[in-house]
Parts: sequence; C-alpha cells; structure tokens
Amino acid sequence: MAHIDAGKTTTTERILYYTGTSHRMGEVDSGNTVMDWMELEQERGITITSAATTCFWRDFRINVIDTPGHVDFTAEVERSLRVLDGVIVIICAVGRVQPQSETVWRQADKYGVPRLVFVNKMDRMGADYDAAVAGIERTFRCVAAPVTIPIGAEAEFSGIIDLVEEEALFFDDLTFGAAVRRAPIPEELLPSVAKYRERLIEALSEVDETILDSFSNSAPTLKNEIRLLLRRGTVENKIVPVLCGSAFKNKGVQLLLDSICDYLPSPIDVPPAKGLDPVTGVPMERLPKDAEPFCGFIFKIIADPRVGTLAFCRVYSGKLSAGSYVLNAGKECRERVSRLLKIHANKYEDVANVYAGDITAIVGAKKVATGDTICDETAPILLEQITFPEPVVSVSVEPKTIRDKEKLSSSLRTLALEDPTFKIAYNSETGETIISGMGELHIEIVLDRLVREYNIDANIGRPRVSYRETVTKKVRAEGKIQRQTGGRGQFAHIWLEVEPGEPGSGVRFEDKTVGGVIPRQFVPAVERGVLSATQEGVLAGYPLIDINVALVDGAFHSVDSSEIAFTQAGKQGLQNAVNAADPVLLEPIFDLEITLPPDSVGEVTGNLQGRRGKVWSISSVNGVETVKAEVPLANMFGYATALRSFTKGRGNYTMQFDRYQMVPRSVQEEILKSCR
Repeated sequence: MAHIDAGKTTTTERILYYTGTSHRMGEVDSGNTVMDWMELEQERGITITSAATTCFWRDFRINVIDTPGHVDFTAEVERSLRVLDGVIVIICAVGRVQPQSETVWRQADKYGVPRLVFVNKMDRMGADYDAAVAGIERTFRCVAAPVTIPIGAEAEFSGIIDLVEEEALFFDDLTFGAAVRRAPIPEELLPSVAKYRERLIEALSEVDETILDSFSNSAPTLKNEIRLLLRRGTVENKIVPVLCGSAFKNKGVQLLLDSICDYLPSPIDVPPAKGLDPVTGVPMERLPKDAEPFCGFIFKIIADPRVGTLAFCRVYSGKLSAGSYVLNAGKECRERVSRLLKIHANKYEDVANVYAGDITAIVGAKKVATGDTICDETAPILLEQITFPEPVVSVSVEPKTIRDKEKLSSSLRTLALEDPTFKIAYNSETGETIISGMGELHIEIVLDRLVREYNIDANIGRPRVSYRETVTKKVRAEGKIQRQTGGRGQFAHIWLEVEPGEPGSGVRFEDKTVGGVIPRQFVPAVERGVLSATQEGVLAGYPLIDINVALVDGAFHSVDSSEIAFTQAGKQGLQNAVNAADPVLLEPIFDLEITLPPDSVGEVTGNLQGRRGKVWSISSVNGVETVKAEVPLANMFGYATALRSFTKGRGNYTMQFDRYQMVPRSVQEEILKSCR
C-alpha cells in the first residue's frame, strides 16, 4: 500500500517475476501488468481495484494484494488490511511521505497490522534515503530499523548494502536483476555502514536491551540474533524494518522478498480471530489451526462474467471443501460452496480444499456480502465487520433510452455489491436515481464501467455534495398526536430538549423523564421517531448530525397510547424543535495537498482563495513546491482541469475528507435556492 505513483504495482510485478509466478515483467506505462488487469486500469495507468495473487519464495507461500493509491478507492485498502497479516508500505525516495501514505498508515494502525517499508525509486533525480527514513520516523512516529542502505543515489544508484549480512549486493541488468552478485562492502562506504548499523542496533534495543550492551562492549552480534529480534519487533509492532531499492530498475526486490519471509508474521504468529456467538453475544475466538472448526471472512465480492459472483474469503481456522455447506452467521442462512478457486489477479484455478491462513474465491454462495462471516454450521461465530467511510459526492444518473432503464438498475446494483463505498438511492420526489461515491474519479470510473462492461450509456447530472444539517441553539419543543375516529384512538404527548452537540458526535438521545410521565415501554418508540426524523432535515432534506436530544416530559392515555403514536410524536417533536433551533447547513471540508512548480504558486493559491480555501503552508523540496490547504468540497469540482491549466500539466493534488463545517450564511442561501 502507498501513495499514488509510489510504485506498488511495479514492485508487485517484480515480485511475481522473481518468484517465477509470471514469466515476464509487466510495466504500468505499457499497460501490460498482471495485477492491473482491467482495461480501465491499463489505459489510465492507475490501480482501481485491489488484485490478489499467490507466489512462493524460499519454500514460503506469500499471498499478495496490490491496492490502489488514490483516496477515492480507499475502501480497497481498508478491506485488504482487515484480512492480511502484514503490509509493505512503499515510500517514494523523492516524494517521501505523502498524504495518502499517512492515510494508509493510519488504516494499518487501526487493525494493528505489522509492516515493512520499502523506499522505492532510489534511481530518480532528487532521491534521498536519509531524508526518507527521517520522514518515516517523524511522520509515522515509529521506530525505523534500516536493514539495507543504497550504494549511491539518483543516476549513481548501483546497488544495496545488506546491514544484517554486512555485504554489498549488485544486480545484473542483463538478467533484469535476477542474478545478484554479493561482494565485500566498498571501503569508502564503511563509515556510513557503521552509522546505520548502530542505528539498527539502537532500534532493536526497543525489543531487547541486551543487544545494545553487546554492541557497546564490541561483542560479536550474531546475524541470526538480529533477524530474530527484527522479526519479534515487527510482529509486536515495536519497530518497522526499512529497505530500499528501485523496482523499475530491478534492484532490491529479492531482499524485500527475503524480509517478508524473515520479518512479517505468518498466520500462526498473529492473535486468534476474535468474534461473538451470534445468538448469545458471548466473546469467542478461533485459533489458526486446521483442526479448529471452519471460520472465514468475506472481504470482497466480484461479479465475473465467466464464473458468476465470486466471494473472496480469508480462512481464519479449519478446513473448507468444495461442495460443502457453511453458515452465513450474520444473515443466519446456509450457503453452498460450489467451487473453491485459487486467485491470480483475474485468472482462477480450481482447488478441492483450503485451510487456515488461505485466501480463496468462493463460487455458489448466493447471499454473501462484503463483511459477512461464514463458518461451520455446528460452531457459529460472528467476526467483526469492516467500517467503510461514507461517500461524499453524488450525481443523478438516467439511461439515454427507456429500454436501458431496467438494465441500468441491475448493473448499478451489481457495482454496489462489489464496492461498499458506492451507494445508490432513489429520490421519490424528483424521480431521480442518485449514485454516490468517494470523489469525482470514483464516479467517473463507475460510469466508464457501465459503458464498457454493461453496454449502457447514461446521462448524469451535476455532482451534488452530501451536505448535513444541524442546530445552533438549545430549544424545548412539543410533539403531540391526538386522533379519535371512533373506537380506540391514538394519543401521545412529549416534550423534547434539543441542543447542539460536539462536532462528530452524531445524534445522541437521552431519556430524562421522571415520575413515570411516559411508561418505559414507550421510550424506545420515541427514540425511533426522533432518529427517523434526523434522516431528513428541515432546510433541504439532508441528514441531521451533531445534536443532543433529551426526552424531558410528556403524557399518555391508558387506552389510546401506543408505540406507533409515540413514534409519530417523537418525529413531530424533533421537527418542531429543529425548526425553532436556528438550523444551518454543514458542508464537507477536505484537506488538500498540491505539488507544483514554483512559478505557479501565486496563481494556484489565488484560485484557492476564490474557492473559499484556506492555505496553511507552502514548502519547497528539490525545486518542487507543496501547498497545503483546506477547501470546501463544493468548490472543488473540475479542479483537476483548472490545476493542469495553471501549471501547464505539471501540478498534482490529493484530497482527503477532514470534517463537516458550518456553511457561511451567504453561501447557504445560494445552496437552498438551488435545492428548491
């Protein structure tokens, strides 16, 4: 995982070549890589969907997933981290730690996944290994343990020094780096090696202090001891081994493969899979052993036209056989496993059985979705789900012909099944189908896939921003339902206090009634009504967030009161309260980082101010300016085209959602007019 264009796919292609899985090296620029198999990926030169494969090195089996770097496809990183035991974070030696590098690092922290860092592109102009390692420690706040250092840099980059073995490695260009020549360390590099080896030993002292004593006393430090401490420190997330090389120039990838086998955990090194009993909610766990009851996690769904729906599954325990039945623990239904497939990007191979630690594709399961747990019917367990970010950009979509209407609907449902961050909604008032995604590129890719894969041309409306609504003052409001139509009526009477909540707090409901003014069995009904009303605000119908709601008083009728009446009263009471509490719109604010040439800074920052942006910092590294700012998403549509114009095609930018913030009153009026 890495920032855009750090070299993830190129590195993966070299791994496949050196392990013998692929007979040729694919190149991103040539559009012939194994992992970027989609036509769209090959044309654009970017990874859109994560691709999985299996390879072998030194009698170890390695399951590899190559993930996208663009923030619009961050869900692919999220679900991969949920099921993998280790991560290679690729850092560009020129750009060093970039915004998406920080995002994926935080995602790895969330799941506690051990990681290695590979500083790539040491052959590029501006490459600086020392600065990259310093940036890793400073930004990620980790203990970096360099295990290799480069011989030269930029055009002079010629080889790598292995600090563990204390020898130099040179890679033969005629065999595309497959032949590696080992040699003594050049004498002029011995001071640098001594400095970095001391740094390595200091990092290992985080794992075992005795190694520092041995090093200080000039005692011989055994290579195997260093490897064991590196592995232990990596598995325990105490240190991060750092390697270097140039995947494009075929240098350093074999050492990376050795480090994967030596330092990253195998399935038996990580804690057992933890879950709950689906019936009682009692905590449970499964050990990564074949003898345990079967337990697997579905982390990805693909609709493949050749074999049907594929469910990618990480097996945490036990054995799964083709033709067997399993329990879908969340949906409480049986699923048939017709076939089991070994995955190699977009190619598949039938297997009879899979075991603990395997990643497989299941054919035949009808009701599974991303995040489902499948398990032995006699030993049910429910594993933790994946939390995906909410989409922030929406557009309306309609087919160009009436004939394609039903086809468009089913195609969108298929795409939504594959991608949990792609949402579909139908607006009954306007008759529009609304699709939502993580950014303009995300929506663009979906529409392109509709044309290429499903042969559907669609018209789209202007992108719409997912605003939110909230309140700005504390109010007390009434909700009252009183109907009598002959026979039993409907009666419910409540008083709510509504006030602004903390940013990011969502909607909080609290029962503050005393003395039994409302029977306890009706309080959940009031809460349901309140939460229902928060789904559609009073200004423009956007969801309400960051409000605290308290039920403070009310009345009931011994005959006419019911849950339905109190649900309606809760809904009415909240609407009355929000109307009286000076409601406002909130808009998504994004962190923006732009890299551009120095002569374009003034024009770009001036344009940002015109987009209601705030520039936080401008820094310069190796003749490249980096502008950091925050800007409302509503003002960023079409920015890629504008930036290309300002910088003559040399500027790039990345955006990442930060928070929701109140819309200025003058802007709010314009937004509300457009919504009417």
